[in-house]
Amino acid sequence: MSSSTFYTAALSICSIFLGIILAIILTSRQKKSVNVTFSFVIICLIICCIGQLFSLIFADKWHIAPVYFDYFVYIGTCFLPVAFLLFSIAFSKTRFKFKKQYLLLFIVPIISLLVIWTNDIHHWFYVTYSVYTAGTTFGFYFYIHSFYSYLLLFVALIYLIRYTIKNAGFFSKQSLLIILGSLIPICINFVGFLGVPMTIYLTPISFTVSILFFTLAILKFKFLSLTPIALQAIVDRISDGYIVVDEDFYIIDFNKTFINLSNFNSNKLRNTNFFNKETKKRISKNDLTIIKDLIIKSRNEVKTHSLQIKLLGLDRYFIIEITSIFSDNYLLGTLILFKDITQHIHDLEQIQNNQNLLMQRERLASLGQLIGGIAHNLKTPIMSISGAAEGLTDLIKEYDTSIGDNEVTNEDHHAIAKDMSDWVEKIKSYTEYMSDVITAVKGQAVTLSENDNISFDMDELVKRIDILMKHELKNALVQLNVQMKIDEHTTLHGDITSLVQVINNMISNSIQAYNGKPNKSIDLIIDKKDNNILIVVKDYGSGLPKEVQDKLFKEMITTKGKNGTGLGLFMSYSTIKAHFNGDITFSTSSKGTTFNITIPMN
Repeated sequence: MSSSTFYTAALSICSIFLGIILAIILTSRQKKSVNVTFSFVIICLIICCIGQLFSLIFADKWHIAPVYFDYFVYIGTCFLPVAFLLFSIAFSKTRFKFKKQYLLLFIVPIISLLVIWTNDIHHWFYVTYSVYTAGTTFGFYFYIHSFYSYLLLFVALIYLIRYTIKNAGFFSKQSLLIILGSLIPICINFVGFLGVPMTIYLTPISFTVSILFFTLAILKFKFLSLTPIALQAIVDRISDGYIVVDEDFYIIDFNKTFINLSNFNSNKLRNTNFFNKETKKRISKNDLTIIKDLIIKSRNEVKTHSLQIKLLGLDRYFIIEITSIFSDNYLLGTLILFKDITQHIHDLEQIQNNQNLLMQRERLASLGQLIGGIAHNLKTPIMSISGAAEGLTDLIKEYDTSIGDNEVTNEDHHAIAKDMSDWVEKIKSYTEYMSDVITAVKGQAVTLSENDNISFDMDELVKRIDILMKHELKNALVQLNVQMKIDEHTTLHGDITSLVQVINNMISNSIQAYNGKPNKSIDLIIDKKDNNILIVVKDYGSGLPKEVQDKLFKEMITTKGKNGTGLGLFMSYSTIKAHFNGDITFSTSSKGTTFNITIPMN
């Protein structure tokens, strides 16, 4: 094979390859600066390859001196260093905007073209021309042009090497491809510049090889996605699902974890706008609006924004973290990280269900206590009313038999009437007492399964406690000493039902602390400390065991063995925290236990 045939084949292959790469870039949905500048480089090379290919094929056939084809070739050659520099800047800064100052870069190439096209007049570029460097004599301007071209190529090389090493590491495949691709044409042209014999056809071929290396590096071995190599650093640092979008919200990268978690179609994801139909099928319109706002916001703030979403049609919950990635104040892209919290949400639901169950059990226990208190407190007046009814029945019979009896005097009638009146008064007092009991427990009974946030005073609180605990205290032969150290009309706002339940539970625990020993006492002290209501329940029993003290408010624990559930104090602590924003503390020793309930007045 002759050298002419070889170069013709090589330049033909290069032209076809460059044309394919250019077509791929031009048909890509992304019109980013790196695409545009890379296209500029390829167009310059295509001009070089076609011009020299035509020289090989038609110069002899048409009897045209090769130098005139070279005039056309130099259209690409003069602007190639500028295109290469602009590409390297766009590649390293990603968000590249063409500035007016960059127009200055085109001054020398334009002058070079004018000098070349008028070379027959002054021979400033070529004194003698040959397709072989050894047979060419260059004019003075050639060296000016060459110096400028190599300067631009050198600066571009610095940009590319510095950026690839910084973001991917010196020994990464991307860095090695960029470095080798940059060095090949520069070294070949520099060798020719030094006078080593070589043909001019090697220049576009070497640059085409360079483009091949760049293409592999930039596309990360995928010809359909111009993904900056800096994103590899992101891939190496995350384990959750993620996608990366550019400044136009186009998806430029994602991982398999995201596909597995979200059931997105990977074939329809890359190079598409994140807010497309596919995404709208998975994420609600409202959530997408928030995500878009957070992406825009993250570009102006160096912080991570997050929100919780649920995928439509899937029982999956995610925390989305949105962070824009910058390099030297230039936006590389926005990372949208998807953290699967589905199991966490289900666990919280289970905890809530368990808590509701515990609350229901506690309410049932309170209902039993309430019913017991009502039964005990109403039993005595009902029996008294029954006795009064018997007494009235006897008086009625006595009065009935006395009618017509001459021995029964008016004084006797008055005596019978007085006895009947006495019984009626007793019945009235018993019914009034029953009315008081019903009034006192009415709120407790009606709101037992609700959060009744009302204003109540300390007097009402004590009355309810007294009514509900009276029978249990009486049966245990334990006396409750109430010490009201503040105005009894001092009010609190909140769920009085829950507070009564908490205090009664503590009094019940204090009764059980005496283990059935009679003639004991419990102190219920209501005082004010700072801007808080302080409610103290104090007994004089044997105290709490050490193992119970460490877990008292942290978990369900009981000192009653199989007879206790451990719900009481555990739920009491939660109730005071949740309903009153208060706190419960305790102190205990061998001489007794004191519980302190602190409730803010505001």
